[in-house]
Amino acid sequence: MLKHNFHKSHSTVFPVPKPFLSGGGNAAAALSLPIFYKNTTAIPTKKSKRISRRGLILRRQYSGSSTGVKAVLIAGSEKSTTVKAVVTVLQTVGGALTHLGLNRGLDDIADVLGKTLLVELVAAELDPKSGLEKATIKSYARKTGKDDNETYYEASFEIPEDFGEVGVVLIENEHHTEMFLKNIVFNGFSTTTNGSLEVTCNTWIHPKFDNPEKRVFFTNKSYLPSQTPTALERYREKELEILRGDGQGQRKTADRIYDYDVYNDLGDPDSDDDLARPVLGGPDHPYPRRCRTGRPRTKKDPLSESRSSSVYVPRDEAFSEVKQMTFSAKTVYSVLHALVPSVQTSIIDTDLGFPHFTAIDTLFNEGYELPDSSTTVSLRNIIPRLVKAISDTGNSALRFETPEFIDRDKFAWFRDTEFGRQTLAGVNPCCIKLVTEWPLKSNLDPEVYGPAESAITTELVEQEIGGFTTVDEALKQKKLFILDYHDVFLPYVNKVRQLKGTTLYGSRTLFYLTPADTLRPLAIELTRPPIDGKPQWKQVFKPTWDATGVWLWRIAKSHVLAHDSGYHQLVSHWLRTHCCTEPYIIATNRQLSAMHPIYRLLHPHLRYTMEINALAREALINANGIIESSFSPGKYSMELSSVAYDKLWQFNLEAQQI
Repeated sequence: MLKHNFHKSHSTVFPVPKPFLSGGGNAAAALSLPIFYKNTTAIPTKKSKRISRRGLILRRQYSGSSTGVKAVLIAGSEKSTTVKAVVTVLQTVGGALTHLGLNRGLDDIADVLGKTLLVELVAAELDPKSGLEKATIKSYARKTGKDDNETYYEASFEIPEDFGEVGVVLIENEHHTEMFLKNIVFNGFSTTTNGSLEVTCNTWIHPKFDNPEKRVFFTNKSYLPSQTPTALERYREKELEILRGDGQGQRKTADRIYDYDVYNDLGDPDSDDDLARPVLGGPDHPYPRRCRTGRPRTKKDPLSESRSSSVYVPRDEAFSEVKQMTFSAKTVYSVLHALVPSVQTSIIDTDLGFPHFTAIDTLFNEGYELPDSSTTVSLRNIIPRLVKAISDTGNSALRFETPEFIDRDKFAWFRDTEFGRQTLAGVNPCCIKLVTEWPLKSNLDPEVYGPAESAITTELVEQEIGGFTTVDEALKQKKLFILDYHDVFLPYVNKVRQLKGTTLYGSRTLFYLTPADTLRPLAIELTRPPIDGKPQWKQVFKPTWDATGVWLWRIAKSHVLAHDSGYHQLVSHWLRTHCCTEPYIIATNRQLSAMHPIYRLLHPHLRYTMEINALAREALINANGIIESSFSPGKYSMELSSVAYDKLWQFNLEAQQI
């Protein structure tokens, strides 16, 4: 107990209010007792290092690796401000389902006792006289009410006049289950313009029983590293250390660790040798990095990571419930996984495809009867714009919604004008390029892939545009455009052709920009590299009017459209939009503090991308997944995207997409 030696005086002696102050060690415990002093005379004590008329000031050295710095403990002050804080916690369905059993009872007791959340305030500036950190101020937040899906907790603080601005709020979850913290709103500050301060959180708070580390939240004021107040520097560094992790062990659902790894979890060699896939990310197959999960390696391939029913992403990267209901990726996958076998049996022979064109029309006009199950209802609820469920006969049927351009013109997809239009207005407008060099030429090794020169010659092109201009004039006027899938596909043509039920070519498609500002296809070149002693094969197809030539031209266009849609999903969409973004997300969280202005600019745009990518690795781009089952490259699809990354992605040209 502190023993006070009071000087004799006629002045009134009164107690100092007891704010919950953190001084570390026994000092904090001692200060839980009342401290008395005169309003005119200082009080000498054993703990005192300096005495002032404002009150008792203690200095204490923090111990332990968690701080390792000095702090100033202010025991009392003539003036203080009462500040109220309202903590908003979102009620979640997931939280309600896990908040059952013994933990529910313990947490209810904590709520009754008013010890749900421990809120701790950290001053933004050091003590100007000592140069040490000011003592933090703590208070428990008590549950005060609910409104729709939000629960409110309130806390009260006595803030000394010289505490200054709040720079950090520390939160400790006294419940036994995690909770989603929306924000903290303070009212009553004398240091802010309108007396209020809001701290935006939007994060999951782990229970202290799982992890004793308190969560760190910076106020909404942004700082560059060079401008960060000294009192906040260690909190910034500590938070970044937690987010970086140590690169060891398997990640748990509640972790917030951002670390790098290669794409070594797409295959499943332990289940089937045919499901083995190479590691993407290295000298053989360059690729962006993904988030590390730390799952154990497979038994058959020590370089591959074993698969699991769910893929780790940092806790705050997981979908919110609103986003989950909007995206519904897992639900869509499970529903389609259940429906696809029956649809394939009803609609097509998997070996022969559609037997005739009218079978395609049946998808839109009549539909196909589906099994009576809950998955049918789920599909209708999830993607109503894609399919229609009709139940006139009492049975559900799958019927696709007819595309608008087919409603306008049933044979529009036959026509060259629609083929040219979709090059810019279709699913993949990112690949058409202006022709700047002539003649067209491959950059692949001619010793391996055959002659580099294209079979699309000047004479052939001028036959098609002779009424308008010459090739030289068209180049000068920037009228020639190309859709070039020659070099990116050709290395995999022979591999893909060994797969059952598929084929592949390298392709080039040349377009001319007409005076009417429409793209007119001039020629399509399909190429097969040398194989089994046979030389390179290439052939040019062009618009014609004879019966055989017309259908060869249409088949050539179909090959180009298959290349274009596959390239769109593998490269334009997955690789350049999702995959190449993930390393930026990881780097942003590892290198930029949450108070950094660039972090605050990027965060809303980067959030949830890692969860989408993880779901893609789980069901979309994995071995025998949707991509491999739907596109011509089959099991070589992801390898092909690695080739595209190696040849086409360049940081100084692509970084602006972020």
